Amino acid sequence: MSSAITQDWQWMSYALRLAERGLYTTQPNPRVGCVVVRNNQVVGAGAHLKAGEPHAEVYALQQAGALAQESDIYITLEPCSHFGRTPPCVQAVIAAKPKRVIVAMQDPNPLVSGKGIAALREQGVEVVVGLMETQAHALNAGFVSRMKYGLPYIRSKIAASLDGRTALKNGKSQWITGEAARRDVQHWRAQSCVTMTGIGTVLADDPSMTVRLENASRQPMRVIVDSALQTPVKSRMLVSDSLQIGSVLIAYAQDVHHRAELLLQAGAELLHLPDAQHTRVDLPVLMAHLAQRGVNEVLVEAGQGLNGALLQAGLIDALVLYYAPKFMGAEAKGMFANVELTEMLQVPELVIDDVRQFAQDIRILARPIKPKSLKTE
Repeated sequence: MSSAITQDWQWMSYALRLAERGLYTTQPNPRVGCVVVRNNQVVGAGAHLKAGEPHAEVYALQQAGALAQESDIYITLEPCSHFGRTPPCVQAVIAAKPKRVIVAMQDPNPLVSGKGIAALREQGVEVVVGLMETQAHALNAGFVSRMKYGLPYIRSKIAASLDGRTALKNGKSQWITGEAARRDVQHWRAQSCVTMTGIGTVLADDPSMTVRLENASRQPMRVIVDSALQTPVKSRMLVSDSLQIGSVLIAYAQDVHHRAELLLQAGAELLHLPDAQHTRVDLPVLMAHLAQRGVNEVLVEAGQGLNGALLQAGLIDALVLYYAPKFMGAEAKGMFANVELTEMLQVPELVIDDVRQFAQDIRILARPIKPKSLKTE
């Protein structure tokens, strides 16, 4: 590999590290980093940190000043070419008169996609696209999913024994994994726009579903899938909502016990989304609704019922699996309910992306091999 290519990788790696600074804060915007290099020296660097604040290119170019002329600019995502909360970044890049612009990936936003790159090339700027694209895509999997498919990127976090059991027969599950694994979960919560659970988990565990990191600057919206509106008004999720720890949305299908008004008074937002049988929540419609609200990433922390329904609907993009060195037996609850398979060809296949240990527990990051449904206009 030539020294020039090696340097390109080095500077794009730096831009990606800068982009990671917005991991917990940029929603609904993408995480973007930018590095301005002249004579193999960094003269400007920046990251987008929060929606409504300047984009990464603006920070980097302000820092570089006149030194940006004839420079190489490394950006993890194609510079925007439309007016949103801030002016289009591509005009600032063009005004800086760089020699080259190296872009990790094209912006999936149809308002931008390819237009920023085209504008640069029309001004005679050399543009290189695709350097470390895989890494840039992974950093913004939720934003890409929302723009491309009209759905958020959905991760299901499951804590299980080595024999794949997630709760005892009576529903008790606290705690399967140890403190180190549970602390790791907090980081997944913090980077998500939504944490989601089902009514079974609410009734069995009464979780708060909040981020409990010391430096947490925001709380995700919390969503309960509760087909029959059984959520207790004194549940921890609603009590914490009254303390302004984050909003709570309850998606339901029917209200046979007439509890809607009580839950509204307790601070919940209600969303009536029945499926064709009017007995369960229409999960694809729920996810599309969340995407329309700017939700990029959803972290599901639920039991076998909701996990099984999501898997059956083909909605799970990734699995965050924590395995504890324990056996809970055949009578304990599994990971996915209501998934009926009769042939091995029907068994969902996974790609394992990462395996690591947290104290005594093992974490596996995996993805189902499946096509995702395109959004309908």
